[in-house]
Amino acid sequence: MSRVDVNAKGAGSGPPARARAWIESLGPYQSLLLLVVPACLVEPMKLAALAVAGEGHWITGTGLIVAAYAASLLLVERLFLIVKPKLLTLPWFASVWARFVALRAKAKRSIGWGRGRPMEKSHERLL
Repeated sequence: MSRVDVNAKGAGSGPPARARAWIESLGPYQSLLLLVVPACLVEPMKLAALAVAGEGHWITGTGLIVAAYAASLLLVERLFLIVKPKLLTLPWFASVWARFVALRAKAKRSIGWGRGRPMEKSHERLL
């Protein structure tokens, strides 16, 4: 047995690997529900943080906003990456996702995102 095989077997035995395997075993609608529940918890937390900050507790509100965005990035985004292949098996989701990707590409083209980096070129002139 090669070293790569040994490492591959050892890498997939922890709790995160088991959780990922369980998530990947879910059906498309179960995956959607698994994604929607944390999103429904995180998004209102952002609004609550704004309300707290608006009441004058700006340090607490800022901490809540940072925590909400961290949860959104670390939990919801990671879950989406895991369940996206299952969600794309749903025709309506695949259609919405294709439209979103096309709109995102059009927006990137309109601001020149894909053609070099305009900011780096402007900094080169300064040097």
